[in-house]
Amino acid sequence: MIERVMQSELGPLTLVSDGEALVGVYFDGHRPPPKHRGEAGDCAILDLAEAQLRQWLAGERRSFDLPLRRTGTDFQRAVWAQLDGIGFGERRGYGELARAIGRPKAARAVGAAVGRNPLSIVVPCHRVVGTSGRLTGFAGGVDRKRWLLEHEAAAVRPGLFDSR
Repeated sequence: MIERVMQSELGPLTLVSDGEALVGVYFDGHRPPPKHRGEAGDCAILDLAEAQLRQWLAGERRSFDLPLRRTGTDFQRAVWAQLDGIGFGERRGYGELARAIGRPKAARAVGAAVGRNPLSIVVPCHRVVGTSGRLTGFAGGVDRKRWLLEHEAAAVRPGLFDSR
């Protein structure tokens, strides 16, 4: 595994690759702690991931085109696949995701799977909110989740947060 730390508006982001795909994007203080770690080094996948994350953070990109490797249980991978379908600037609830995977009573388990997503931002777990749009736990902290959602909302609806 190869890793790189990039500085961002959200603080340091640790990007991890297996040399063929991106396997992790972690915030400083990520909870739970990063699943993947590596040695610092050069890697074309990390170059591409860093470039695309910088474009996304600058508002120049709304999606990612990166090779990803998702390691988790079948249930986690099913939940993470649903995250891919939440578009830029959109939000979904845990119950909606549970119904989408055919497990309507598994909203809490879906929440746990969302919380274990190792590919923050790229696989948009920040777009999942609690009942009535309430911000709930986030591996990078609720303040970062709020920032990510506001960043997307401002790009989709310019001027929405200008009066602050």
